[in-house]
Amino acid sequence: MLKVEGLNTYYGDSHIMRGVDVEIPAGTAVGLLGRNGMGKTTLIRSIMGYVKAASGRIHVDGRDVTGWPPEKMARLGIGYVPEGRGIFPNLSVRENLVMSARPGVDGQRAWTLERVLATFPRLAERLQHGGQQLSGGEQQMLSIGRALMTNPRLLILDEATEGLAPLIVAEIWRVIGEIRASGIGTLIVDRDYRKVLAHTERAVVMEKGRIVLAGASAGLAADTRALAQYLGV
Repeated sequence: MLKVEGLNTYYGDSHIMRGVDVEIPAGTAVGLLGRNGMGKTTLIRSIMGYVKAASGRIHVDGRDVTGWPPEKMARLGIGYVPEGRGIFPNLSVRENLVMSARPGVDGQRAWTLERVLATFPRLAERLQHGGQQLSGGEQQMLSIGRALMTNPRLLILDEATEGLAPLIVAEIWRVIGEIRASGIGTLIVDRDYRKVLAHTERAVVMEKGRIVLAGASAGLAADTRALAQYLGV
């Protein structure tokens, strides 16, 4: 579904992405690993159109979408749960969810308000609460639920469990498992490399803006020497 070829991105004079190639087939879960500052979020933001690539191509379903803005990428069926959550604090839980509701690119509405609330019972109990009244974990659930309301074909999750309590982290990973089982493709960034590798078919590892490892998640999980070298584990 998504293919990135030879992507180069700069912040000012700093060369961040260095010829990055990534491919995410439809319905596939892919992990994006690397230490802090290695370019993972920049890659995501380049894919989504928040950062303009200096060179390279981005294709969705074979169509060249290089340089498309975020709203056009979203219309292609790509949902994004950003680091920091990005919910609307002055809107209620219901309003945050309903404002993003739309059918998928195939016209289907598999993820309705009712399904999201069944997936996140905590949100059902807080429908009238404002976004700013939620705990960090509840805000993360709301961010994921809002993305699901767009009925995406691909969901990008950037550090979805960062800073959350262990019980909430377990809940988020449970939901990620449900999303994967539903057939939605996922691109997952998280510091817990073990969980990422356990919830994906394939994974890539970044170092200094380059892909230095790529392959089946099970194979990478077994390569402890390479993980220690590139992830410092």
